[in-house]
Amino acid sequence: MPEEYRFDVFGRRMAIARSGGAWVAYLLGAEGKRRRASFEIPDFVSADELAQYLDDLFHEDASLERPSVVSLGASER
Repeated sequence: MPEEYRFDVFGRRMAIARSGGAWVAYLLGAEGKRRRASFEIPDFVSADELAQYLDDLFHEDASLERPSVVSLGASER
């Protein structure tokens, strides 16, 4: 199973990784750097529910150009 999932969350790139049984969210910068995000994802959210969870959490950032969260794929870290 991939360890990291990447998403475009209404124009912001994020990576969500599993660490010690918990989800850890990172904001991805254009220069390739990452920093810890200031929100938590409950442990009970499954990998296939991440996009919907992020959509529910950040739905107020939706626009006509970016109406939904888009999965950018999964990868091994």
